[in-house]
Amino acid sequence: MTLLPFVALALLGVPLFVVLGAAALVATRDAQLDSALLMVEFARLAASPNLVAIPLFVLAGATMGHGGAGRRLVRFFNALLGWMPAGIAWVAAASCMLFTAFSGASGVTILALGGLLYPMLKDEGYPERFALGLISSGGSMGLLLPPSLAVLLYGVVAQVDIGDLFVAGLLPTLLLFVMVGSYAVRRGARGAPRHRFRWRELAAAARAGWADLLLPIGVVAGLAAGLLTVAELAACSALYALVLETVVHRTIRAKELAWVGYEAATLVGSIFVILGLSLGLTNLLVDAQVPMRLLDWVVEQVHSPLAFLLWMNAVLLVVGCMMDIFSAIVIVTPLLLPLATHFGIHPLHLGIVVLANLEIGYLTPPVGINLYLASQRFKQPVLTVFRATLPFLLLLLVWLLLLTYVPALSLWNQGMHGAAAQLPL
Repeated sequence: MTLLPFVALALLGVPLFVVLGAAALVATRDAQLDSALLMVEFARLAASPNLVAIPLFVLAGATMGHGGAGRRLVRFFNALLGWMPAGIAWVAAASCMLFTAFSGASGVTILALGGLLYPMLKDEGYPERFALGLISSGGSMGLLLPPSLAVLLYGVVAQVDIGDLFVAGLLPTLLLFVMVGSYAVRRGARGAPRHRFRWRELAAAARAGWADLLLPIGVVAGLAAGLLTVAELAACSALYALVLETVVHRTIRAKELAWVGYEAATLVGSIFVILGLSLGLTNLLVDAQVPMRLLDWVVEQVHSPLAFLLWMNAVLLVVGCMMDIFSAIVIVTPLLLPLATHFGIHPLHLGIVVLANLEIGYLTPPVGINLYLASQRFKQPVLTVFRATLPFLLLLLVWLLLLTYVPALSLWNQGMHGAAAQLPL
């Protein structure tokens, strides 16, 4: 079976579940198998203990997004960090990162917070191009934080402990935050005013937003301590978000919950259809020994983990340019896992590097969805948005190289427990 017609259909904009379904049906016909075998993967998927965590975390994020968590986070970070050099830039980066983790989709961050943060940056004297680039790229910088949907999906596909993945993503995200803030101090804050630190405003902002900040902290603490499973934490998070927004803040009325549920169900349904079909197609590829042939070819061409990671980054950056992150995770991950195992790459290190590559895909044409969303949100040409995000894209590439070749950044927690945190040579 040749994949070129299906790749062409995907590039032409045909929905991915249609392309995957067609490819899987053609593959079963060529293998003279019953197409009902594809449904086996849906049954196995339904039996996955971590599967229920995805819709529950998505519901929690949608509820927080509709309930105004973004504005409360901006106020809190402004009170906490606004006094620093380039304070508003630090505020924008922190707010975008945390809100992206809540919402599970970086584009939502641009749409929800862009109208608030973009004028704030411009009013503080930041160059328009810097403000546009920071907000457009900030939406993709929090995808490693809990309860990120991308991390959950990768954990299900790769069968890696999701709690360990969330903990592994903390230090890389902190590093990226420091890099972006440092760049803002050097480049964007020229002429921007400094603000006085006010305890009263910080206390008021903390009273308004402390409950929002507890959600990611609670998820990390629960996973790290092993008190609850991922599914149990997801259920607690969804209930917590619903109570917070409907009873405590009262920002969502009962009749609006139907729309919140509809939005969450639409996203989850599309992901599950793609996931089930892609896993069915992956099984057919495994039966045809495609991963083994790919492994043999790579072993002949690549002779060290360093070279493998370099080529993997190059391939993933291309994939990120052509495909959305959820589709890329379910299609590419099963092919990379046996290769990484052969070269001795730690599964957590592999997961962080894969997700970091796909984060960058949000800012790279032709599918860089954040470029188009920012273009629509701020009424700027796509080329203008891309030029504005280019310095941040280069910053992300430097960050990716650090994550790739310094495994301790991803394995810091594993290193504390005696696991190897060095790249095999």
